[in-house]
Amino acid sequence: MSQMFELIRQNAVPAAVMRSAAKGALSVSAAEMIEILVYLTRNPVFGQEAKMTLAAWDEASALAAVSGPAPQEVLDYFWSEQNRRPPLMPALIENPQVPVQELERAAPAASRELLDMMMASARVQASASVLRALIENPHLLPLEMERIKAALGAGEGQEGHDPDSEAAHLNWFQEHAVEIAAEEGKVYEFVGGEEEEEPEHAPSPGALTAEEVLKRKAAARQSVADRKVSTLQRIAKLNVAARVKLAFLGNKEERSILIRDGSKIVQNAVLSSPKLSDPEVETFASAKNVQENVLREIARNRRFMKSYPVIRHLVNNPRCPLDVGLPLVKNLLVSDLKGLQTNKNVADTIRKVATKLYKEKSTKPGEH
Repeated sequence: MSQMFELIRQNAVPAAVMRSAAKGALSVSAAEMIEILVYLTRNPVFGQEAKMTLAAWDEASALAAVSGPAPQEVLDYFWSEQNRRPPLMPALIENPQVPVQELERAAPAASRELLDMMMASARVQASASVLRALIENPHLLPLEMERIKAALGAGEGQEGHDPDSEAAHLNWFQEHAVEIAAEEGKVYEFVGGEEEEEPEHAPSPGALTAEEVLKRKAAARQSVADRKVSTLQRIAKLNVAARVKLAFLGNKEERSILIRDGSKIVQNAVLSSPKLSDPEVETFASAKNVQENVLREIARNRRFMKSYPVIRHLVNNPRCPLDVGLPLVKNLLVSDLKGLQTNKNVADTIRKVATKLYKEKSTKPGEH
């Protein structure tokens, strides 16, 4: 608290200074002036003038005052229904100092304008309680209702999510709230072509004929494909914030779809999930249907790069950027260098470096 604010609180300044304060005319920072004005709104003499000054306050500095850590009184003032200014509401909605209970209370009766802001909020989309409150809003459109129910369904259908994963999700989405909000409204896109997959549990041949075995395998593959399509259709209805949430709390199949989301922020969320297993990372590193961003993010992650299979898969992946794969070649074992020399799918530069290193590592001491 500044010295000026403390003097005003103690009524230790002349009436002329109080009048100047109510007009916002003190020589203090904008954030401090806003805090003083909010305090003065409760003053019986200068309160009304302070309210009028705040109502006309410069939008940019008001937005800055409510976007980050701020005095709770300031946030409470601008959040209160009678003092709400539309340009400030997105920042207030995302500010963790505004309790989620306040979002829950506002949701059922929110105006169409406020409803749009809440629907676009990463924080709202990550909160099941706020989404359930939004369902009660009479301004909600059928498509929005469907999206909310899909997001809630995704959350309720998550297998084995735990407090650690939920805490990781909340921390991560708060850190990336601006990026997530910037992606909202973009059309969902599932990138990369389909790869043929074997069913997870192929039927045992037993005494079946070859024809029956083939039929059962085909049926099992179709079942897997149908399930994947169903999951894909459900995910396609979610907005970016809900897909980020699912990336943290969902199951292996959902992560295998979300890693190929057209949104980089969703891809990054998958790679940040504490539920992500080492075999999954190995699969992503070898995949030829993921975007370059995925391979770069894997290479940046120290935990992932402690795995030799991940390094080997990245180097041998034709989609891996040259600047990522080339420095990793030196880490390969002799047997893998030997195979890399003839891998026509990778860049010539990779093969040449592999050949050079293979000769160096396979030559016995004293040989030329």
